Amino acid sequence: MDVGVAVMDPTGIAVLLIVVGILMLIAEVTIPGFFIAIPGTVLLVLGVVGLMAPWVFYSTWTPVFILAVGVPTFIVTIMFYMKFGPTSPPVTTVASSLVGKTGVVTKEVRPDSLRGKVKIGSDVWSATSNRAIPAGTRVRVVRSEGVHVIVEPVEEAKEEGGKRAEENIGG
Repeated sequence: MDVGVAVMDPTGIAVLLIVVGILMLIAEVTIPGFFIAIPGTVLLVLGVVGLMAPWVFYSTWTPVFILAVGVPTFIVTIMFYMKFGPTSPPVTTVASSLVGKTGVVTKEVRPDSLRGKVKIGSDVWSATSNRAIPAGTRVRVVRSEGVHVIVEPVEEAKEEGGKRAEENIGG
């Protein structure tokens, strides 16, 4: 009775490494932060090198080959992600930090309504005012309430600032 040992073809091993590497990269893209992109990249590179030189999978040098290819790939992949990955958490803006900043009305601002929209920097905020302000008007944030801002036209803000300064001087 002859007992055989099933041995996988070296090309099959290389293809398997490539497929598993690609699946790991796809999983990382769909579930960010799962941290399988680095081993996925290593498996992908090992598979591609294994396709070019399939004999390395059945050599006494296979462990050396895996380390010689895997470790530099691991290091280069980490360096790549450190350079091109997000370096810090996204910045969030609090409405109260917008007081004094200027922006442009993108959707008409009306009194007692939060349907108006103002673009300040790269963010769009819900806005209201004590009077109607048409789209395209430059405005200044005078205060904030929760997640919306109260604005006034830039010219009006300048006039009121000037009046306040005159009152302080005269008074």
